[in-house]
Amino acid sequence: MKQYGLNELREKFLSFFEGKEHLRERSFPLVPIGDNSLLLINSGMAPLKPYFSGEVTPPSKRMTTCQKCIRTPDIEEVGKTSRHGTFFEMLGNFSFGDYFKKEACTWAWEFIIDELEMPKDKIHVTVYQDDDEAWDIWENVVGVDPSHISRLGKKDNFWEIGAGPCGPCSEIYFDRGEENGCGDPNCAPGCECDRFVEFWNNVFTQYNNDGENNYTELKHKNIDTGMGLERLACICQGVKSIFDVDTIMNITKHVSDITGASYGVKNTTDVSLRIITDHSRSTVMMISDGVLPSNEGRGYVLRRLLRRAARHGRLLGVQEPFLYQVAETVINESKGAYPELEEKRGYITKVIRVEEDNFAKTIDAGMKMLGDLMETAQRTGLAIFSGAEAFRLYDTYGFPIDLTREIVEEAGMMVDRAEFDTLMLEQRQKAKAATAALGDFGWAGVDLGLDPSVFTAFTGYESEHETDCEIWVLLAENEVREELISGNEGVIVLDKTPFYAEMGGQVADSGKIIGSNGVFTVSDVRKTKDGKYLHSGFVSEGSFKTSEKVSAEINVYRRNAIKRSHSATHLLHKVLKNLLGDHVEQAGSLVEEDRLRFDFTHFQALTDEELQKVTMHLNRAVLAGYDIDIREMPIAEAKEAGAMALFGEKYGETVRVVRMGDYSVELCGGIHLDNTAKVGLVHLVSEFSVASGVRRIEAITGEATLEYMEENQRMIMALADSMKTKPNLLRERMVSTIGELKEMRNLVQSYKSRELLGEAERFLTSAKTVGEMKLITAVLPGLGAEQLRSIGDFLKDKSDNVVAILAATGEEKITFLAVCGKAAVAKGIKAGDLIRLVSQTTGGSGGGKPESAMGGGKDADKLDDAFAQAEALVKEKA
Repeated sequence: MKQYGLNELREKFLSFFEGKEHLRERSFPLVPIGDNSLLLINSGMAPLKPYFSGEVTPPSKRMTTCQKCIRTPDIEEVGKTSRHGTFFEMLGNFSFGDYFKKEACTWAWEFIIDELEMPKDKIHVTVYQDDDEAWDIWENVVGVDPSHISRLGKKDNFWEIGAGPCGPCSEIYFDRGEENGCGDPNCAPGCECDRFVEFWNNVFTQYNNDGENNYTELKHKNIDTGMGLERLACICQGVKSIFDVDTIMNITKHVSDITGASYGVKNTTDVSLRIITDHSRSTVMMISDGVLPSNEGRGYVLRRLLRRAARHGRLLGVQEPFLYQVAETVINESKGAYPELEEKRGYITKVIRVEEDNFAKTIDAGMKMLGDLMETAQRTGLAIFSGAEAFRLYDTYGFPIDLTREIVEEAGMMVDRAEFDTLMLEQRQKAKAATAALGDFGWAGVDLGLDPSVFTAFTGYESEHETDCEIWVLLAENEVREELISGNEGVIVLDKTPFYAEMGGQVADSGKIIGSNGVFTVSDVRKTKDGKYLHSGFVSEGSFKTSEKVSAEINVYRRNAIKRSHSATHLLHKVLKNLLGDHVEQAGSLVEEDRLRFDFTHFQALTDEELQKVTMHLNRAVLAGYDIDIREMPIAEAKEAGAMALFGEKYGETVRVVRMGDYSVELCGGIHLDNTAKVGLVHLVSEFSVASGVRRIEAITGEATLEYMEENQRMIMALADSMKTKPNLLRERMVSTIGELKEMRNLVQSYKSRELLGEAERFLTSAKTVGEMKLITAVLPGLGAEQLRSIGDFLKDKSDNVVAILAATGEEKITFLAVCGKAAVAKGIKAGDLIRLVSQTTGGSGGGKPESAMGGGKDADKLDDAFAQAEALVKEKA
């Protein structure tokens, strides 16, 4: 059998089905677009669900893809088995109501036998037990030997997920030989041993399940096939493990070079090498598609994979960050199929390096804490590790629970997962409470009764601010209505509209829909997956009926304000990239009237100098007056022109390119000005962190900037007036005034100090003689601790035999100071003893050194008693 490299196999498959009139689509991003049911894309058909359901019309009835996929449920098996990996590529050919079983089976056979030259005697197929049609096609049309066809039951050869489209499957297996089998003479496809390897699954979607296992034939039948690229490469290259495939082994070799660990010598070492290899593939692909490390959702999956790989690096003796180096090889091996990896190389390696550095800072402290806790638990004979401690490790040190569990289980213990989950749930509920009031559009699940293939025509890209149109659907209270009357809140669906729907971070237009009998005030606009624009608002006058001819008019003033912010956002993106580096990528945005919010990937706060430069360069770009040219073109041409694309966005073959002179070129579906000068001045309001590796800039534009400047001017005028000077001399006057105030403050302090020292002199003159000691007890209302110390230091310096106890009284508290001269200390009279005595007598506490001590009390009525007891103590010692 001829051997093929993994990259070669991918291209052969896609080219083969292109030759069968299939549209070749690039891999969809790993982050699902418009599908909240999935955290990450986990199969070839997952991003195509809207096409299979009929919700969205596919660009072609025949498609073929190689889809990037991430699956983590079996993460504990990664590295331990030959087949498990968290990242894999799924080859697929799909039919949406076009061809069916005959073509699918015939082409599958043609590809593996004629194109890949696999030996026929090694190929076996299975069909669903009741699918005589598939059996007949394999035997009589394709020509497969009946001894190589098997019938399997519903568990193995029928695809369905609850109610909805479903159907039988036909799987293709490769026989790896008896030496890889279980020894059973009846071993056949479907056996759990390693002899027969299933590598291609053809799903024939021909039924609809009503949810109660009643099946009806579908009018439009579909084909959904999936073939694991890594598994196919294993077969074609004659290796037993996906980790032995050419491109993957090249990554492992790089890991071995970095760690010094040899592959194939020791099982535990091999497991670590495989985990690092697999997780490096996953993390590179996830970061490339816009995922960033975090403690929630897909960001947590990424962080878990990175930290798990880093820990296995430490098990191999590598203490320094190294995964960012491995990422280089992952990119080199896959950039031919996924050119975005090369485009984002610097960004990908930067994200990984920062996460490694962050983990390194916490892992040592966390590992020590975990080790101490495990040692204590084992010493006391506990087999269960505290869930509360596991949560503290997660919350304080960023330790993923799976990493804690893995380490604990290696020591023969179990984590109390129920306790951990309870604490995590409490934390999540707090977070959800903050977003509970956001709500959702009630019409999201309403059947509009419209053909999925028809869509609202958007006229707003042209200069059209007003469009004559027709009402398709009226909605109120989640129901389709024939009429909306004055005061009704609802939604209007039009056949065409100038209203921009909220998309890509840009807010929707507002305005009015005007009919012959009424006015509908539009406050928001959303777009459904199949292209219907839903205008939300209320009937402010009269009434509206279905099929009525109306005029849709946007608020032009507000539209222009939004345009200013959107064009400024593009300029800001370019400025940040120029000043901070190519690792800067847009991570989110919000474009509103005269204000914007821009999230971008960067790993430290911007300095004041950097913010000043951003402001200066941004406004220079505005004032440069670049003409803004917007046109549609093939995506390949757009990329050649240097157009920046956004993470997580899926672009078609034709894209909309927004060019601002020779300065900025981006793919964008939003609304823009025709010249950057119309943005007006831009003012940066704030810059701060919103997530690990993501910063946010908030800015104002247009009239908001003018209002800000006018407010500042009014404030300056008012300050200048109050300072009796002109605005242009205000700074000079402020500096002078501050200097004068400082001099006055120092002078006042000097007078106060002289006054205090004068009082201290009087204390010495009027001191009570007790034996050889001069005893001073005094109450000084309103003084602070520093002032008491000044008096005490003066008294000690003036007399060696002084004993002074001073009490500064204030609001419901007393501050005590006691000082003793050298002669007093020599007699055994200690300031600390005196303070403890007077503090305790007045309901407080204190202490200190023999020569000076401080304390506090609460009950001022007992001051006389406290001083009397102190005097008695001095008499006793003197």
